[in-house]
Amino acid sequence: MFRKQCIALLNHSGPEGIVITRRGRPAARVIPEGSGCASLIGSMKGKVRVKGDAETTGVFRRMN
Repeated sequence: MFRKQCIALLNHSGPEGIVITRRGRPAARVIPEGSGCASLIGSMKGKVRVKGDAETTGVFRRMN
């Protein structure tokens, strides 16, 4: 039954996709494949500054 309902929702969704809520608050969005998200790549260039080393967790292990 769940699978049948999911397929029906996906078949009737528009280009904006489906918003999944948890306790009335948006939790996720399912969007159609190839929906033009490529415009988001690089959209934050020059607006975000990385402080420190972005490739580490900041936790250092002491070597003996």
